[in-house]
Amino acid sequence: MTETNERYNVEVAADIDADVDVLVVGGGAAGLSAALTLSRARRSVLVVDSGEPRNAPADGVHGFLSREGLAPGELLRIGREEVAGYGGRIVSDLVTGVRRAGERFVVETAGGRSHRTRRLLVTTGLIDELPDVPGIRERWGRDVLHCPYCHGWEVRDEPIGVLATGPMAMHQALLFRQWSPDVTLFLHAAGESADEQWEQLAARGIAVVEGEVAGLDVEGDRLTGVRLASGRRVPVRALAVAPRFEARGAMLAGLGLTSVDHPMGVGSYVESDATGFTGVAGVWAAGNVTDLVAGVVVSAASGMTSAVAINADLVAADTAAAVAARRVPEPFGPAAEAANCQQVMGERRHGIESVLAAGAARKSATGGQ
Repeated sequence: MTETNERYNVEVAADIDADVDVLVVGGGAAGLSAALTLSRARRSVLVVDSGEPRNAPADGVHGFLSREGLAPGELLRIGREEVAGYGGRIVSDLVTGVRRAGERFVVETAGGRSHRTRRLLVTTGLIDELPDVPGIRERWGRDVLHCPYCHGWEVRDEPIGVLATGPMAMHQALLFRQWSPDVTLFLHAAGESADEQWEQLAARGIAVVEGEVAGLDVEGDRLTGVRLASGRRVPVRALAVAPRFEARGAMLAGLGLTSVDHPMGVGSYVESDATGFTGVAGVWAAGNVTDLVAGVVVSAASGMTSAVAINADLVAADTAAAVAARRVPEPFGPAAEAANCQQVMGERRHGIESVLAAGAARKSATGGQ
């Protein structure tokens, strides 16, 4: 049985279990990797995904062994099929809130659903807050980019500009110099830099252009240059920017868990340990929501790491419950004898309680004499 979720224009399964072992929020590389691992561990798994992958504008995934250049959407399609092949289920919806209910979590969605789960894994990724320069958002993921390891090969030997908007601009310019001898740093809104940094730029032959960037020049759906507020135009075929990375963690507020500022000053993230454990019992995080600079393959690996930790936690809980259930009362102990006596003798049972009860009854019958 299926029903249509109008918000996302997809069909979703209507017979989703009300209670699962693990609910994964987010169906990107980290979430699907975790769901695959948990499903293979014979856990009941539900992935709730809003269908807004961060890398959707990119032509391909890079640096992922055996998946080099694969379209992001195709990677997710393959991942979903693999998860489903082991019994994991995926629903297209947006998680709006999470609350604790006893030993479970209740996950609410924009589609009006409520899902119950024993453990929660958050793999919602992040939002790239781009510099406020006209044209940047429209070219994002194409010839406006930020990671040389993801896109450097595709723009190798081309004139590359670097827009300085934060503390990482100098480092970014030096990195892109590895892929092209023609790199220009646009100071834009950057603050003062140390003399050592200027020396490094000069030594590597990186040009520096002062003045605010007002927009981009595009011809034939391709970036051709950067336009300054002064009217000057500088030819480039790619522009590197440094977005502010904001973790998608608002839905965790009901658990008292919020994102915090990253120590490098590049955005916010959900804190976690090496396994993704957030410090809140039953809640893990993996991928870019907790590691702002993780590439696709690293995010996938972190999903598996968290899945292993979650399964170990569930094994411990299942074992503790089994031990408790096995511990029946001793057949000849006080508790067992009292229970047997109650069943056989009823109110005629012996013991101090029956003596006290009989005395109270006699006192009541004689008017307290």
